[in-house]
Amino acid sequence: MTDPLKVVATQETVDTGVRNRKPVAKALGDVLADTYRLTFKTHAYHWNVAGPLFYAVHNLTEEQYEDMFAAADEIAERIRALGHLAPMKFAALMEDSALSDVDGNPNAGEMVAELAADHETVAHRLHALIELAETHKDGVTADLATARSAFHEKAAWMLRALIAE
Repeated sequence: MTDPLKVVATQETVDTGVRNRKPVAKALGDVLADTYRLTFKTHAYHWNVAGPLFYAVHNLTEEQYEDMFAAADEIAERIRALGHLAPMKFAALMEDSALSDVDGNPNAGEMVAELAADHETVAHRLHALIELAETHKDGVTADLATARSAFHEKAAWMLRALIAE
């Protein structure tokens, strides 16, 4: 009998009709990395925003980081459903993310502009994931990526509207 406390997750063979799961799982992992990095940045800006935009930015960023935190779980579970392991090291998430940190302590307008640009970057990565998923006959991942892209596009629009002149 196997000791249940010593079972280790491994990649699995899955036969659901998805043609080549590995590149789809890798792309999902990249989106997961972006999601985690943007969740943290959004949460950090939520804590540290100051000035006349405080209330608007504080409330909007709270809605956004809560959504992204829940989405991270959904994305990781999709990777597992494809038979691959979700990332297990924070360093891997940082390495696989297309996003970066800002230097210094940005003001509220800079925070909002940075977040808007990051949401646009993630939306671009999700559009690429949609195309990849569709070429590998993975409609489930394409649907997930479509929904996530819609969230990031709307988030970018709302943030840009906050700082419009």
